[in-house]
Amino acid sequence: MREPKTIDIVLLILLGAIWGSAFFNIKIATYTYDPVTLVFVRVFFALVALIIYCNYKKIKILAFSKDWKMYALVGATNITIPFLLIAYGTNVVDSYLSAILMSTTPLSGTLLAHFFTTNEKLNISKSIGVTVGFLGVLFLFFDKLVISENNIYYVIVILCGSTFYVIGGILTLKYLKNNGNENVSTSTILWSLIFLAPFCLYQEPWKNLNPSIESTVALIYLGVFATGVAWLLRFHILTKAGMVFQTQVAYLIPIFGVIFGYLIMDEQITWKVLVSLIIIISGIFMVKKGNKGIQNE
Repeated sequence: MREPKTIDIVLLILLGAIWGSAFFNIKIATYTYDPVTLVFVRVFFALVALIIYCNYKKIKILAFSKDWKMYALVGATNITIPFLLIAYGTNVVDSYLSAILMSTTPLSGTLLAHFFTTNEKLNISKSIGVTVGFLGVLFLFFDKLVISENNIYYVIVILCGSTFYVIGGILTLKYLKNNGNENVSTSTILWSLIFLAPFCLYQEPWKNLNPSIESTVALIYLGVFATGVAWLLRFHILTKAGMVFQTQVAYLIPIFGVIFGYLIMDEQITWKVLVSLIIIISGIFMVKKGNKGIQNE
């Protein structure tokens, strides 16, 4: 694996911006789309983009191979459930708050990986990082303008979505690690769409659907760019510059999420939000420092 070049850094920043922009687009999409319809359409567009890519690269999709049960389980835990929970929570809380809460994924991931993997054990740096990061989240709860009794339930829902991402990630590392990034992503998204279809049909959203142009554009953006294109970009960075470099995007997502929430959604950013963001990013940095011995592959 080569050393990251300038173009890799530019693409990493672009990836952080795309994923950071997902949160305000989720907020806009929920104005006229219910969470199930939103997630179904988002996953559908992402699947189309990834299938086109896999066909172009002649990558075999193994969704219905002998490992189909694991693809289905990861599709549920890593896509269907967290996408639904995040959409449901972001419908109420500010988009920048969703971005900050989701930035805790590397922290909870480090904690769970200690118990469920053999080569991702906690060390001093990781332990301090996880503690500091979660203290940053806890600090947010003292800002009543950001988290109050009116939205605390939805904050917990988003944190649960973050945890399911981690569960799906651990399952992927344990059972699908050698099955190819592109195949695993496409196969799990396919299974996610299969899970979502009956719920979407049951709700019959087309009966009362009256979508605005604004929400529709946001929804298409979420599927094509924030999911499909972003994952293809992730694949490129992963194969060119390695896993360790690619995971640095965790620092960028909440920063872009806060910037977009303030500039585009006119959301109120308090000093406690900025302090919390700095604390969380510091925690992630310490966790990453504790991972420096892991091979960049």
